[in-house]
Amino acid sequence: MPGLPINLNDLINATTVESERIEFKESWNPEEIMHSLCAFANDFHNLGGGYIIVGIAERNGMPVLPPKGLLPEQIDACQRKLLEICNRIIPAYFPVSSVEFFQGKHILVLWATGGDNRPYKCPKNIVPNPIYNFYIRKGSNSEGNT
Repeated sequence: MPGLPINLNDLINATTVESERIEFKESWNPEEIMHSLCAFANDFHNLGGGYIIVGIAERNGMPVLPPKGLLPEQIDACQRKLLEICNRIIPAYFPVSSVEFFQGKHILVLWATGGDNRPYKCPKNIVPNPIYNFYIRKGSNSEGNT
């Protein structure tokens, strides 16, 4: 599997990618991450998808540093859950996943390119018999519509 196509420091500091294409998540939230992956896969404006960085909090669109990071066992759990949520996206969609070491902490970077099988939809909530929405990026947010 290919690695990240970008220098990690440049990515985190948004020097080579627009900040609207980067999401920072302090911790793993499967529903939010699934919605963001779906929106980046749909790449409505053909910007090249985006990045989700788990283990770094966000304040006013900027990373909060130093990072909180993830413990090794959290990373394993996140990667297992990632496979599950990617299979909930229809059609199935799989980003590039990369465990990185930044400022002394482990983080998980998801590189979600625009998908080849657009449009993509995913559950609004992770529940039995969910309602599916199509998600797109509006600025720095992922928004869903049925």
